[in-house]
Amino acid sequence: MTLGLINANPVVHAKKERVARTEDPHGDDAVDPLEIYDILLLILILLDIRDPEHPYSLEQLSVLSEESITVDEKLGRILITFTPTIQHCSMATVIGLCLRVKLKECFPPHFKVDIKVAPGSHADEESVNKLLNDKERVAAALENPNLRQLVDECLYSNEL
Repeated sequence: MTLGLINANPVVHAKKERVARTEDPHGDDAVDPLEIYDILLLILILLDIRDPEHPYSLEQLSVLSEESITVDEKLGRILITFTPTIQHCSMATVIGLCLRVKLKECFPPHFKVDIKVAPGSHADEESVNKLLNDKERVAAALENPNLRQLVDECLYSNEL
């Protein structure tokens, strides 16, 4: 067992098998199939982000799921709600920063992105949400070289 981990024994779930969807869940609205593909690809990319403490993806730890990612192309909004593995998770802001950086890389800047911890899932929910949705605080956090290195390791690790 590694010393210093906040959650030394997380529950690990199997990765969900994904099947391409053939029907539009929004009904008769005409949506470009490439847009749907891009959104689904984004979801897969986000689910494969590695946890900062463990060699598992956010999906495997049930921190993030398909259902917790909402994309509204018409309004240009993305909402991600994630659930830390424990209430006092010190890595919640790092996870949120990883999500924000990846979304910034994958989506045009006109999209409004909201990243939040699931209600009641973190002891300091309000301040985590405030940091993750404040451009200046996010920029300042990412200027810290150690924090930026941790974010990059989570995003670009090939260990999964």
